[in-house]
Amino acid sequence: MKAWFAYLIVALVWGSTYFAIALGIGSFQTFGMVASRYLAGGCLALLLGRIAGEAAPSKGDIPHLAFQGFLLLTLSNALVTWAESSVSSGAAAVLCSTSPLWYAILGREKLGARAWLGLALGLAGVGVLILARSGPQTLGLPGVCAIMLAVVLWVYGTLHGRRHVKGHGLFGQVGVQMLAGGALALLLVPFTGGFLHSPLTWRAGLAVGYLTVFGSLVAYSAFIYISKVWPPTKMSTYVYINPVVAVLLGCLFIGEPFNLLMGLGMGIILLGVALLQTARPAASGSGACATE
Repeated sequence: MKAWFAYLIVALVWGSTYFAIALGIGSFQTFGMVASRYLAGGCLALLLGRIAGEAAPSKGDIPHLAFQGFLLLTLSNALVTWAESSVSSGAAAVLCSTSPLWYAILGREKLGARAWLGLALGLAGVGVLILARSGPQTLGLPGVCAIMLAVVLWVYGTLHGRRHVKGHGLFGQVGVQMLAGGALALLLVPFTGGFLHSPLTWRAGLAVGYLTVFGSLVAYSAFIYISKVWPPTKMSTYVYINPVVAVLLGCLFIGEPFNLLMGLGMGIILLGVALLQTARPAASGSGACATE
């Protein structure tokens, strides 16, 4: 039950972060925003770990946690943030939805026909949903390449942590990752235009605050948890739910239209997720990940 709760947090909260990033880059430089949200989020995570009485990360885990933070939070996040200057948020969501496929490939999971069908349906449903919502999407080639690289780095980093981080203490591990990712981004800030490229607006400030607390501390902690207790491909189906959440929030709170094609896309996504969540490995005896 705890894993399902964490999964819902990731699916719901990260469904809104594409929009928040788009608001944040209205004032922030790419690495300025990455450094701000993760340095603050890392300090909060370590504080929560102390309050909860968690054990500190072991010395053997710290290099792996720092490496994971560098891949996921410095490189991957910065690439997506930079790419959204030439790729619309809807198109970015579709491209990021290829991550379950990369988890299956890089994680060497033994998937059956049911799981592969679920992967295909989930990705197709995201494409239908986004196109029905916004029409043609902005797809700059450099931005597309950056997002695809970001997806591969995110998947590889997640699998690295799953295989090599052995200790416990969720908030301590998350705090080390965020501080490592934020510190590396901070080193790049002076060479990439500083923290801001235009005066800070209240919308950009609130967006980065939201990304720090909810997108980083809350949802990222939930993500790290489910990445350890669920098979990678099953865990990664949250990327199919994220666009559904984004569309529903737009319809409910800012009056965006809802049409039959959008409903069809959601139905296809949910069917794909259901197939993946209920699929069994094609061969037994190797566990969720053949390389573990």
